[in-house]
Amino acid sequence: MTQSTFKTPSSPLNDIDVAAIRRDFPVLHQEVNGHPLVYLDNAASSQKPVQVIEAIDHYYRMDNANVHRGVHRLSQRATDAYEGARSKVRQFVNAKSDKEIVFVRGATEAVNLIAQSFVRPNIEPGDEILISYLEHHANIVPWQMLCEQTGAKLNVIPMLESGELDLSGFDSLLTDKTKIMAVGQVSNALGTVNPVKEMIAKAKAKGIPVLIDGAQAVPHMQVDVQDLDCDFYVFSGHKMFAPTGIGAFYGKQSLLEAMPPWQGGGDMILSVSFEHTEYNAVPYKFEAGTPHIAGAIGLGAAIDYMQSIGIANITAYEHALLSYATEKVSAMADVRIIGTAQNKASVLSFMIEDVHPHDVGTIFDQQGVAIRAGHHCAQPVMQFYGIAATARASFAFYNTEQEVDSLIKAIKTTQELFA
Repeated sequence: MTQSTFKTPSSPLNDIDVAAIRRDFPVLHQEVNGHPLVYLDNAASSQKPVQVIEAIDHYYRMDNANVHRGVHRLSQRATDAYEGARSKVRQFVNAKSDKEIVFVRGATEAVNLIAQSFVRPNIEPGDEILISYLEHHANIVPWQMLCEQTGAKLNVIPMLESGELDLSGFDSLLTDKTKIMAVGQVSNALGTVNPVKEMIAKAKAKGIPVLIDGAQAVPHMQVDVQDLDCDFYVFSGHKMFAPTGIGAFYGKQSLLEAMPPWQGGGDMILSVSFEHTEYNAVPYKFEAGTPHIAGAIGLGAAIDYMQSIGIANITAYEHALLSYATEKVSAMADVRIIGTAQNKASVLSFMIEDVHPHDVGTIFDQQGVAIRAGHHCAQPVMQFYGIAATARASFAFYNTEQEVDSLIKAIKTTQELFA
């Protein structure tokens, strides 16, 4: 790589006020084992700004009521806030209509819902489902389960040593038996940004519907589902500065209207009798029971917060920070970076020679540095490299060069302990 110039006035690292941003995140201002907390586990779950915390607090203090069902003022205010959050999600991913946005517990629930409601009614023994080698378990296991239920076959796009997908034989994997292609936009284990727009275009040219797992993409880059032309796009709130237990997915309205409900209960119905139930319109047909109202409101507040900084600014800042960290780690002896794709987002997975990643994580914690150690719910990726686990540092826009330097110091300390 070229010599770092990130500290010059024109650097993306100077384009946002990271000091002001950090003041919005209370959890960052603490010590762990006598050291200032350095939180580098954002790919697992990001921290929450006061704006999100206060939005949730306001709902519980002032507006706590169920949505869609009450004529009293609190219910009306709760409904307005909940549906307002849906509109924010719609705008955030550039869907055509609020009807195309379904609230779920997270990306995992969304994949399972689409597998069972959209794909299962239309799949037969011998049909095929196409995923990639880079997928999170949440975009593998639901499809394996569906194959076991139906006799379908799971096909996998292979990967290269760099951590990029091997697309040399991609076209041949798209057949008249392929009922859906489901791929992640960004790898949670390696940070690889997949060329999903080009992949979608090839699939759609053969009439194959496409699901994109955007859980690792939406915190770091602009997403436009109309530009991508995917049929479904799923993501979780807790990785994008929103609460846990809330997420959303986009589905083209015509597809959602044709899909049967996945769960039955309250609010997903128009009328119920013992002889017949008439289902509600989309998106409510897929939101059975009392929803995570506070979570949706928090998700909307998180979107507001990210947009106040600017998605383009976030992307540029995090790219510069990742480049800085990559340069530093690449220069270290006996440290191996796992995943060297040309196009990456916010993830640096590595191994220290002769030190198990779980030991790395434990030693780092003693120095106040929070990273992830393990297989990252991507065991096929680990198997590809012939390893059990990696240490993973993952960045957000509230991280700093100084925190990267703390990461480097923690690596050196670990090496000294095992020397």
